Amino acid sequence: MNVSSTVGFESDEIRTDQPTRLARLRWVIVVDQDLPPGPAANAAVCVAAATTSAVPGLIGPDAKDGAGVVHPGLPWAGCAVLGSSAEQLSAIRAKAADALGVFVADMPASAHTTRVYDEYLRRIGETDTADLTYSAVSLVGPRNRIDKLVHRLTLL
Repeated sequence: MNVSSTVGFESDEIRTDQPTRLARLRWVIVVDQDLPPGPAANAAVCVAAATTSAVPGLIGPDAKDGAGVVHPGLPWAGCAVLGSSAEQLSAIRAKAADALGVFVADMPASAHTTRVYDEYLRRIGETDTADLTYSAVSLVGPRNRIDKLVHRLTLL
């Protein structure tokens, strides 16, 4: 897996005053479109959590409403959640993992069947990468590379 700490936004690139299309990096989450709604939402949230903790600058500043209540920051550059077949998802993950400058967070399907994290770690450790299937992947990278990886996928 390509887990690069160099993928992220520099502070001067965070432009909350501009459309998301102008951001240098694009963030997408691709989910197995055949999953039921609950597991699909769970998978998307899990890979989003892994992504926001690993990629600097994705989350914008907190917002304060008219009454002064603070609402935590959201992804200022946006995040599209797309659907694909399980086969496409595995192929996208493999290509993204080999792409320069692309961060990949994935959720193997076996994560849905374990309730103890150490059991999940054991199962993953016993499975070759080529034999894993995925519920979702999160990708952050240069807009042109991400677009090439997910072209023609539609919103989930």
